[in-house]
Formats: sequence, C-alpha cells, structure tokens
Amino acid sequence: MASSSPRRRELLRLFIPEFIVVPPEVEEDEVRSPADLLALAKKKAEAVAARFPKALVIAADTAVFREGKAFGKPKDLEEARAFLSALSGGWHSVFTGLVVQKGPLLRERLVETRVLFRSLSAEEIAWYLQVEGVLDKAGAYAIQGRAAAFVERIEGDFYNVMGLPLSSLWELLWELGWRPSLGSTPRI
Repeated sequence: MASSSPRRRELLRLFIPEFIVVPPEVEEDEVRSPADLLALAKKKAEAVAARFPKALVIAADTAVFREGKAFGKPKDLEEARAFLSALSGGWHSVFTGLVVQKGPLLRERLVETRVLFRSLSAEEIAWYLQVEGVLDKAGAYAIQGRAAAFVERIEGDFYNVMGLPLSSLWELLWELGWRPSLGSTPRI
C-alpha cells in the first residue's frame, strides 16, 4: 500500500489482513481539482511500483470539494474551523483518486461521494475541534467519528469519505487478477 494513512490501512485489512505499507517518496503538488487527486495517486503508485516491480500496489489520495474549492488537510485548528464553517449547511463532494498497479498494468478510478452537512453553530464546531483530531483529515472531519452528528445525508460510498472506496478498490483488484484466498490469509 502506497499510503501511510491509518484509516486506509484499517479499511484494507477488512479483506486483505496482511500487506506492506510503503510511504511513497513523491512531492505532492497542490490539489485544485478532483483530477489532480488521480494524477497524484498515479504518481504514488508508480513510485512504489518502481521499487517493488512484482508487487500489487494500491495508492489513493482524497480531498473534499465545495463550490469548486478544495479542502485538503488543514494546516492548523484555525484553518480547520474555517473548513467546517465553509462545509456547514450544504452539500460537498469527497473525491478519491484510486490507482492499483501490478507491473505495467494499471487501473484507476476517480470516486465521488456527496455529503450533506446540517448547519453548524460556532459552538458545535468549537466542541468538535476539541474532541477530534482533524489535522490529518481531508476537510477537517472524520465521518466515522463524532462528525457523524453533522451528516444529514450521504450519496455514494461511505468508505470513500474515510479515504478508501472499498467497492471500487475491490473491482480494480479483481480486474488485475487478485483473488482472496479461501483457506488462508490473502496477501498482496
């Protein structure tokens, strides 16, 4: 896995209990559009595949977008507060660029999930920032955590909002010939 995200590791373990994490050593350009996420995930997958040419490599990059503006990981709590205020009271999209590579074979997908936040008060945002670590989360929230209280509706893959769209990942792995082992622990 070409990612050091603890959430992605946790999700991948749902159907691949054992794998190696190799943080890609690539420069991350600023994400301005969902297409940039796919380009970045491809760059990460290719960097790790170059080091491990026989491995099946999974790479992903996720960001939140609202009205054409990207919300990646906030640099501090003030920016996190601004992000949550901007997402309050409306729909936003969570995009993940997902790439699976095995040798020269590469599959990619850009996955979108739409999320509706109810209107949040300044007090609710302050509470949330005190009880949840958000500086490593796109959009400054964790849907699987206490931010669940802010979500009125979701359209699409819930796991995409956590950073790894499992249904799409399964399809891409399957296309490349990966199959889970029935009698033993599947490995990649």
